Amino acid sequence: MNTRELGNTLPTLFGELVDGASLTEAYMINRGDSGLLRSLDKLSATAASKLTPNGSSIAAHVEHLRYGLSLMNRWATGENPFDDADWSASWRKTRVSAVEWKDLRARLADESHRWLEALRKPREMVETDLNSVIGSIAHLAYHVGAIRQIDLSARGPSAND
Repeated sequence: MNTRELGNTLPTLFGELVDGASLTEAYMINRGDSGLLRSLDKLSATAASKLTPNGSSIAAHVEHLRYGLSLMNRWATGENPFDDADWSASWRKTRVSAVEWKDLRARLADESHRWLEALRKPREMVETDLNSVIGSIAHLAYHVGAIRQIDLSARGPSAND
């Protein structure tokens, strides 16, 4: 199938999670939510480095997302980066300094916006490719929720706000 048949659905959903929802329309997060990137800007390196009971941190979630999106961006340019992907490595960086936190957020923003641009370009896909593309949006949504559960200051507006 060609993703052209999906219209703007994929970039709309992904972009909303990353850059926020408008005040009039929202599909993945609440209306007026600023999205993941601006939510992360509210957090200090100390907050991002705080370990959860299972040993992860917001910094680890962010590195994991950055890594996954880097793989999707490489795939979008014709590579097959998945055969030798090391997902566990993306969870090893649990603590960040202020400089590292700023850099990590910038690298996540870069990978996110590169993937958003890739989602805007129609392309032919087999079912497994489309599953991976849609899965990247669901994967991001999961981690947005996880991050917002770890630190309440990263949350967006409630449905009643």
